[in-house]
Amino acid sequence: MKKTLLSSFVAFGLAVLPLSAQAGTVTVKGSDTMVILAQRWAEAFMKKNPATKIQVTGGGSGTGLAALQNGTTDIAMSSREIKEAEEEKLRARYNTPPSSVSVAKDGVTFYVNESNKVDALSIEQLKDIYLGDTTSWKAVGGADAPIVLYSRENSSGTYVFVKDTVLGGDDFAAAAQTLPGTAAVVNAVSKEKNGIGYGGAAYAKGIKELKVKKGNEAFAPTAENVKSGKYPLSRDLFFYLRNKPSGEAKAFIDFALSAEGQAIVTQVGYFPVK
Repeated sequence: MKKTLLSSFVAFGLAVLPLSAQAGTVTVKGSDTMVILAQRWAEAFMKKNPATKIQVTGGGSGTGLAALQNGTTDIAMSSREIKEAEEEKLRARYNTPPSSVSVAKDGVTFYVNESNKVDALSIEQLKDIYLGDTTSWKAVGGADAPIVLYSRENSSGTYVFVKDTVLGGDDFAAAAQTLPGTAAVVNAVSKEKNGIGYGGAAYAKGIKELKVKKGNEAFAPTAENVKSGKYPLSRDLFFYLRNKPSGEAKAFIDFALSAEGQAIVTQVGYFPVK
């Protein structure tokens, strides 16, 4: 992504376009990773601003960015950076460069069943597992049992992040079962003793988080490790907008970036940007 895109969002705000929202309503759509966080922000914001309605829906980062392009959302949530082709379509349609802001940080987490004795894997081991080259837990220090793969749909920003960062751009193994949301992945892994899945750190409940090996050390997706960069699968969570922000959506974004908003980030299980 071009540097100018990330740096373009200095004064936070949004020009809300009438084709996507009624007066007094701000629509927010996209990343399933960010849905819980955005809903919490919306609830707290609307208590302070009862005249404004914040509508939050998921569907995946790609879905949110597509909605931003076709005018059916004011803010797109994305757990990945915008693609060049997506940026070009927005620029061409609205004759202005889109804006972005990092509203939280996350550590993409690989989940295993609580009964799994494997505690840490390297990125190379994760790659081999998700490419289908490693098919037994025994090969990585676990039980002599087949690895059951769970993944996300390709509209998911987390899917794109794992494909690019862990798999080096290669395709997931055909055996990987695609599930429609991080909560579904967590639920599947909690019930399948040989399962492995991935998603945002905030969803890691009822399963075990794997540490990620880096050299001779292994790092958990904690606030300290994400902030320092020691955890190798850290990422930003973004709001994307068609143009320079203003109005009611500006107020919502300012709230998300405020001390109160960033405290909600921590409460949900992600990590503040400040």
